[in-house]
Amino acid sequence: MEKKDDPHDLFVTEFPKGGRGLVDYLQGRVHFALLDQMRLMASSGMAKAEIRDEVLGSVARIVDEFDPKRA
Repeated sequence: MEKKDDPHDLFVTEFPKGGRGLVDYLQGRVHFALLDQMRLMASSGMAKAEIRDEVLGSVARIVDEFDPKRA
């Protein structure tokens, strides 16, 4: 059971589910996850350029490693 003062609660945004198709829902979850990650990075003192480079690098690695045959 999570405590109310859990640090995760500060940065995890729930994405609303109602009235969306699966693709929209998944894209929304990714969007909110990226915003949460960037908020955390910014609050830890990272500059916007550093955040951009880190996020884009992570996304590029995920796409590069994706194998549709194993999906």
